[in-house]
Amino acid sequence: MAAQSTTARTLDIRYEADETPPHGVAFGLGVQYALLAVSGIVITPAIVVRAGGGGDAFLAWATFAALFISGVTTVLQAVRVWRIGAGYILLMGTSGAFIAVCVTALARGGPGLLATLVAASALFQFALSARLSLLRRVFTPVVSGTVIMLIPVTVVPIMFDMLTDVPAGAARAAAPVSTAATLAVIIVVTVLASGVWRLWALAIGTVAGCLVSAAFGLYDTQSVLDAAWIGLPAGGWPGFDLSFGTAFWSLLPAFVFVTLIGAIETLGDSVAIQRVSWRQPRATDFRAVQGAVAADGLGNLLSGLAATVPNTTYSSSVSITEITGVAARTVGIYIGLVFMALAFVPKFMALILAIPGPVVAAYLIVLLAILFVLGMRVVVQEGVDYRKGVAVGVAFWLGVGFQNQLIYADYFNEFWAGLLENGMTTGGLTVIVIMLFMELTQPRRLRTRTELDAGAYPKIDEFLAKFAADRGLGKVMTQRLRAVGEETLLTLIRQEEEGRAREGRRLLVVAHRVGAAVELEFVAATDETNIEDRIALLGERVSGVPVEEEVSLRLLQHYASSVRHQQYHDTDVVTVRVEHAGTS
Repeated sequence: MAAQSTTARTLDIRYEADETPPHGVAFGLGVQYALLAVSGIVITPAIVVRAGGGGDAFLAWATFAALFISGVTTVLQAVRVWRIGAGYILLMGTSGAFIAVCVTALARGGPGLLATLVAASALFQFALSARLSLLRRVFTPVVSGTVIMLIPVTVVPIMFDMLTDVPAGAARAAAPVSTAATLAVIIVVTVLASGVWRLWALAIGTVAGCLVSAAFGLYDTQSVLDAAWIGLPAGGWPGFDLSFGTAFWSLLPAFVFVTLIGAIETLGDSVAIQRVSWRQPRATDFRAVQGAVAADGLGNLLSGLAATVPNTTYSSSVSITEITGVAARTVGIYIGLVFMALAFVPKFMALILAIPGPVVAAYLIVLLAILFVLGMRVVVQEGVDYRKGVAVGVAFWLGVGFQNQLIYADYFNEFWAGLLENGMTTGGLTVIVIMLFMELTQPRRLRTRTELDAGAYPKIDEFLAKFAADRGLGKVMTQRLRAVGEETLLTLIRQEEEGRAREGRRLLVVAHRVGAAVELEFVAATDETNIEDRIALLGERVSGVPVEEEVSLRLLQHYASSVRHQQYHDTDVVTVRVEHAGTS
């Protein structure tokens, strides 16, 4: 069963999340992690400002603000203040998913419009964090994967423009040779290297591309020499555009979509980092996930206030933690501090900002390829039947068509044209509508509500017996369902008593068929203990666990084929799957 699998292996972790390594070790790793990610953090706003027509002063400000905010939110992810932050090493940096929409905003309304849109869309991320449990059926892997696949579609035109972005009078071979050299080195290192070296593939390829482009005179070494070692950017805060015109309202849905998809990426990273941060794997704590999404939202809000590109978690956090075996939160604090310190080193920033357009384009090619494949993996991770295949295929190609203005481009006024010409918005809305339609046409979920106390048992037992009778499940399956209902209720009640919960807590029970099996969902408020972990530890009797509670857990383990406990702030969702047990 699913809950038992958490004890299947022990990870080789040198320092767990709540352990403290020597400060020299933590600082050294923090510097390494920061150097690995810093180029990507700075390159993304550079791409946006260049493609959107921003000036050098705004470019300096946008990159400074992006790096400093990434440092602040990386520290916040590690230390976890109230409900903001995951409590794990999660590198924060500028999000490539925002490139297309940020370029459009900058081109149509300047830095002021960009700042307003980023700040406004960040509020939706806070809402998602607070109500994550309610939206678990809307932002499914099919929806998020489809939108991720559409991100490269929206960025490709920008990438093609940068392939030939060279000064007038440059050699004809300068752009293609620089691009080819960068791409070749990245691919070779990615394919042949292993371990931590593979994580450096993008940085190594970018350095190689810069060396080749320098031979053609494309790399602006003078700007690097002229930059100060320590100081603030020459450009200042550009302010907000509060006119809320057509451009704002037509672009807001696209920004909200990308923000929510970025939150889903953060959700995935925050789940993954938990799996590699403990020697003995634990059930996922969705309160930490909510904290990670909230910190991401705060980073986006700060990015909006500063008029720069929003940030997100970097998946390399998981890879690096797994490779090094160091998951201590102290390392995350040092990473953030290094980011913030580097923001005040203009010469370092100039070194990255001088990277020629063809080299950046090659970097983008690899980044977009990874994003597209990631989207496909997200879509297929829970299985794709022909219904989901139709939803993904139709949404993707509608997104491509509208993004390239190939579908009824002359049929819409300025507002709707601005809204629909973004492939992520069109494709994302399409896949959500199709998936919601599929959800509504599935066999109806039956539900009942009651108080979370012992007096709820008769009502729940009657509800499950009626569900089984209506579905013709047979005597044996009916007994299993009723037993599962009883033992789950008893476990939740004991957790409430141990947690000294307030009176009047409600319990929602939902039952529905999944093929030959039945899934029961218990939505309630419980204490800090995870039922999955308690079931997983039954094999090694834990002192202090009451015998009657162990009996309930063992019975639940016996009757259910899987138990999944998702813990959110103020809400717990226990999903129990019961396989068909015959009709006699």
